[in-house]
This record gives sequence, structure tokens and C-alpha cells, in this order.
Amino acid sequence: MIGYGAILVALAGLLMTLPHFISEPYRYDSTSPEDMPQDFKASLCLPTTSAPASAPSNGNCSSYTETQHLSVVGIMFVAQTLLGVGGVPIQPFGISYIDDFAHNSNSPLYLGILFAVTMMGPGLAFGLGSLMLRLYVDINQMPEGGISLTIKDPRWVGAWWLGFLIAAGAVALAAIPYFFFPKEMPKEKRELQFRRKVLAVTDSPARKGKDSPSKQSPGESTKKQDGLVQIAPNLTVIQFIKVFPRVLLQTLRHPIFLLVVLSQVCLSSMAAGMATFLPKFLERQFSITASYANLLIGCLSFPSVIVGIVVGGVLVKRLHLGPVGCGALCLLGMLLCLFFSLPLFFIGCSSHQIAGITHQTSAHPGLELFPSCMEACSCPSDGFNPVCDPSTRVEYITPCHAGCSSRVVQDALDKSQVFYTNCSCVVEGNPVLAGSCDSTCSHLVVPFLLLVSLGSALACLTHTPSFMLILRGVKKEDKTLAVGIQFMFLRILAWMPSPVIHGSAIDTTCVHWALSCGRRAVCRYYNNDLLRNRFIGLQFFFKTGSVICFALVLAVLRQQDKEARTKESRSSPAVEQQLLVSGPGKKPEDSRV
Repeated sequence: MIGYGAILVALAGLLMTLPHFISEPYRYDSTSPEDMPQDFKASLCLPTTSAPASAPSNGNCSSYTETQHLSVVGIMFVAQTLLGVGGVPIQPFGISYIDDFAHNSNSPLYLGILFAVTMMGPGLAFGLGSLMLRLYVDINQMPEGGISLTIKDPRWVGAWWLGFLIAAGAVALAAIPYFFFPKEMPKEKRELQFRRKVLAVTDSPARKGKDSPSKQSPGESTKKQDGLVQIAPNLTVIQFIKVFPRVLLQTLRHPIFLLVVLSQVCLSSMAAGMATFLPKFLERQFSITASYANLLIGCLSFPSVIVGIVVGGVLVKRLHLGPVGCGALCLLGMLLCLFFSLPLFFIGCSSHQIAGITHQTSAHPGLELFPSCMEACSCPSDGFNPVCDPSTRVEYITPCHAGCSSRVVQDALDKSQVFYTNCSCVVEGNPVLAGSCDSTCSHLVVPFLLLVSLGSALACLTHTPSFMLILRGVKKEDKTLAVGIQFMFLRILAWMPSPVIHGSAIDTTCVHWALSCGRRAVCRYYNNDLLRNRFIGLQFFFKTGSVICFALVLAVLRQQDKEARTKESRSSPAVEQQLLVSGPGKKPEDSRV
């Protein structure tokens, strides 16, 4: 099943690349006619008597084109669905396989390696994506004469599809060994049988006197162990569906289980928002390339997550933490994470001036979006070829909106620079440089991401102790079901809605939308201060929710511990008398969470 799932993942990766091969080549200057080189005359200031620049783009709004776009998006949705289905077997089946066939002393080590490698996967994927995004999207069908874009140009689109192709090939190769595994692991099985025989021989003399009373009631022990796990194989699907709501409500009645799951929902919501939109946030906030943003995330964030998970497990093992200790460790980790999140509100770059957008020159922005100096030009309404005035750090959407009428290319040793001259809207008519204005605080991206990584490591300290709280908070026969319910809530309440919530919040900070066929298409410019406050504010909100849940967990655990001690102190004389009568063979029950 794991091998078949891996093959399905490989097919999904190949299907994700299909839209690139069935779509037309990417035209970064949609206002340029087909027979004219892109980024040449269409973006310049032309007389109003010339043909309107938006005419060529109207042909892209036909019903056939929209249907083609929807079909491409449908292909990607199907590929993502197959990717999700194929990725399911490796976790439950892989963990069960290791735990069944590995020796008890080796099983935790193998599972730890599995979890660590699983967390390394996204980090390696971000690194691979960083390399692929340095390549132009149409690297397999470059236009004649090449392209005039650089990787820093906001219109640059990297080879997003190439990473899926490489990953699909790697998964296909990794799927091959799974089909050659034996039906059983004979070596491990013989070793376990040998150890059981040794234990039976060594323990039989000592158990003769102690276990004789228990032999009289085998039905009671069977009845105690007869939980949902033992009953489930004998139930039909309809019967299990009828029983499941009652078992679900019974599991949710445990306050520790419910509070820990709610805390993990908050943490997963934070992680889903970060994993989905952190690269975009870094690009917009610090004016860095998509390749550099992915490289930083892969090198800093995911290694810190692995360190946090490992340190949390080591602390639980070395300190021999009980339920109260695990709850205190979770609360301490989240409080420190919340503390180190506060400086993130103040580390960022404000939006630079954009002519006609950040400073309107008219009381009616809908009628006059741009200055009157370019009224004589027939500028395209949907064009996007940003230029920057280096003297005043003012950005214009196109050279036409800067009133530029000519274009100059200066060849340097390693690359060529494009300038636009004769600009009527620029102070003193200075030439403007092609591309967006560079940010003055791009150097702050490394301190920002270091704080994010530190907060991620502190939040991941709670991974192992919170998992132990769930395992110790429910009955032994219901542990598997409790873990399944936990992951179900994480998927439904965190990983599904969180990206939608973060995306909606980011969209509210847009100050200039690009239009396609009269509808909003993509945001060209954001209010950086508002973007930072709302994105980090959402993260802070989810972290605060997790802190509150862990605080309630610790309070409930202390109250239960206090009640258990009071009950134990009251019943200690009776226990001592019972031990004197029945002997030392029977021990008082340990207090449960």
C-alpha cells in the first residue's frame, strides 16, 4: 500500500507539470502585440492617436480562453487531490510496520528517524524550489532573441514546474523497494519469540505464587481489554458509522484531550499560514526574490523545527516528566514563543512611493489615477512594466505612466541595464531604471527570519509533551482512535481554513489590483505596514490561543493531581491494612490524568 501510494504521488507530480506543457508561453508584457518584441514600444508613451494598447489583450477574454484556464486549474486540483490521497499510507502504515517488526528497544529510534526525515522533506523542497525559481519558466521554449527580464523583476516567473518533475522522479524511484519487502520479517520475529521464551522460563518460578489468584478470572481481564479496538474488526461499516459519534463524544469528554487538541489546532493554524504565505510575505515586505526567500526558509525555519521537536523529546525523556511536567513545558515553550514574536511587528519595510497609487493627485482617484503629465500618452490600463526613479525613489507602473518616450540599453560586463529617457513625469526629466525600486531595509530579512525560526523551535518544544498528554489522557484501548480524532480535527479546523483566513487577510492590504477581463486578477502593490501587522497579528492570535489552552491544561492537571493526593492520603490507612492482609502482591493504582 505504501508503494502504491508513492506511485500515486509520482503520478500526481507529473500531472502538476502538465499545465505548463499544454499552455501557451508566458508573455510578461501582455500589452505587446504578437509581432512586436515584448517590453519594447508597447510600454512607451505614444500619442493618443495611436491604436489603444489594451486592444490586443481583449482577445484573451473570450469564453474559449476562460474555459481553457478553468481546465488547467481543474488539472491542478485533481493533481493536488491525488497527492493528498497518495501521501496517506506512509504515516499510519509506516509507523505500524516499524512498531510491529522492529525490536522494542529500536522502535523509538526508528520512529524518531522517520519523523526527523519527514520534517527534513519540506526544507529540502524549499531549497530545490529556490534553485528552480532562478530559471525562467519557459526554459524549454525560450523566445527568439531571449528575454530582457532579470530575476529581480516583479514580472519574472521561475520554472515552478521543474521541481515537481524532479520530485516525482525521486518518489517513483523510492517506491520501487516497497514492492520487494517480504510478507513477514522472519529475523525480527524469531528474535522476539526467543526473547519471549527466555522471559517465560525466567519469570515462571516467580509468578507461580503471585499469579495464581488471577488465573481464576480470565474473563474479567478479557472484558477489561475489550475496547473499541477489539470490537471494530467485527463491525460492519454501517455499524461502525453508528457507533462512531458516541465514541467521539466519549473521547471529547476528556478535558485534557480536548484542550490539548484545541491548542494543537491553534499551532497548526499558525504553521499552515506560515508555510503557505511566508515566502510571499518576505518577497513583498523586504523586496527580495522568490528564490532567495525560499532558500532562507529552507535553511533556517525547517532546521529549527527539527531541533525543537528533538529537544522537546529529549527533555521529556531526561527529566522523566509526568503529566504536570509536560503541561508546564508546553506552557513555558509557548510563552517564550509569544514573547519572541513581539519584535516581529516592528521589523519590516514601509511601502515606497508609487506614482498615482500611494499619493493620489486628484480628489477623484477613479477618474484620474495618474498625474496629468501623461495625459498625452495612450497608456495601457492593464500594463505592468515597473520603472524606478533612483533620485527620488518613486516607482511608476510602466514607462508610459512616467511619460517616457524612448528606451536605452547599456551593456555591462555581466549583464545589460535598461533605461527609459525623455520622461515628462520625472523630476528634471531624469532617466528611469527598469524594474521596481530596491528596498532600503532588505538586510532586515535575516534578523526577521531568525526570530521566526526561534519562535518555531520554541513552539515545536510542545510537540512531544502534548502528544504524551493525549496518550496518557485516554484509555489504553482508545489511544489509536484518539490519535485519529486528533489528526481529523487538525485537518478540518486548522489546515483547511487557515490558508483561506491568511489569504483573505493579506488581500485586504492590497492597494492596487491588476485587472483581467474586467475582474481583479493579482495584487501588484500592498501596504507593507498593514500587511505586516495583519499577517503577524494573525500569527500572534493563534499563539495566544495556544497559550490559553495550555494554561487551562496545566490548571486542570494540578487540580486532578491535588484531588488524587487528597484521596490517597484519606485512603492510606485502609491501603496499609489491605496490604497487611493480602500481602505485598497487590499495589495501589497509580493516579491517572
